[in-house]
Amino acid sequence: MDIFYIVDLIGVFVFAISGALAARDKKLDLFGIFIIAFVTGLGGGTLRDVMLGRTPVFWMQAPVYVSIVFLGFLFAVIFRKKKHHFKKPLLVFDTIGIAFFTIIGTEIALSFHYPLHYTIVVAIGVMSACFGGVIRDILCNEIPIIFHKEIYAIPCVLGSLMFVGIKEISFLHEYTSLISILFIIVFRYIVIKKSLELPKID
Repeated sequence: MDIFYIVDLIGVFVFAISGALAARDKKLDLFGIFIIAFVTGLGGGTLRDVMLGRTPVFWMQAPVYVSIVFLGFLFAVIFRKKKHHFKKPLLVFDTIGIAFFTIIGTEIALSFHYPLHYTIVVAIGVMSACFGGVIRDILCNEIPIIFHKEIYAIPCVLGSLMFVGIKEISFLHEYTSLISILFIIVFRYIVIKKSLELPKID
């Protein structure tokens, strides 16, 4: 089975858990928790597909994604009292997830039947990785985390740019995805380790 597909499913699972836990903290009912889990896990990819006109969107063509979201929702509900035990594993898989989501989104945008400007390609890649979380925070009546806390989207932006750039180098072409994904993961690890933030304006 394709490693990208497996990690894609794991990423959706982890994002769904994070959405469900955020919704639970807001005291939403079970339906509300599931909806927040759904938009967190699949929102970025859905936005990508809608903007590119790739319809039906990916999860409508592969219902397994909805099943994965439901499993993430169940996991979060069942183990809600023990969330402190899996905080670090979730963070690890979140980091891996955004790296893969970024590169998957960038590659889909690059392969679009109508040539897109590189800035649009990068924007689509970043949306794929980050905008599920943005939608989650908006629905939970919070300022999206990527806008005011530790650096989150910047590794995705730079990783997507790296992917686009390496695509132009023929002898590295087959390693493009791997190099870009590892860059995002390492960058994100440094950000978390050092608690790096962008400067704020007073």
